[in-house]
Amino acid sequence: MQTSKKSAAGGTRLQKALALIAVTLLVGGTATAAAAKSGHHRSHHSRHISTEPDGKSEAAFRNANAMAPSGHSFSGIASFYGNESGSQTASGERFNENAMTCAHRSLPFGTKLRVTHGGRSVVVKVNDRGPFVRGRVLDLSTAAARALGIDGVGSVTAEVLS
Repeated sequence: MQTSKKSAAGGTRLQKALALIAVTLLVGGTATAAAAKSGHHRSHHSRHISTEPDGKSEAAFRNANAMAPSGHSFSGIASFYGNESGSQTASGERFNENAMTCAHRSLPFGTKLRVTHGGRSVVVKVNDRGPFVRGRVLDLSTAAARALGIDGVGSVTAEVLS
């Protein structure tokens, strides 16, 4: 049977390794909890780069679609957000749930979109980044979602105007 050797400081290597892991988890967990409580959950998402199954990175996808020409359209699921009124958006503007705005992952800030759902359409301005839920294409302000008749999530078509 093999016994572990004591180091000069009086602990085994295993004890030191476990202590290092515990400290790392404690400090990392505290930082994560502080970030979650601060409400600044959007800032780190836009810098996150993950590799998709097809080998293309999410950042490459964003860069390829950053300059969508007028007339370009896309479809998908849109959600809305409005409980963050007054907080700063990724563009630097204050979020106003009563304004006709939206969040998109890659379109330049200030881009105008005509968003259509169920025969209704509105023109919104991109002023934030998101949505950060896989499969969604837009996060609409509360006012834009109401004008479209979206309660929760809805299928939309968006056309780039400028």
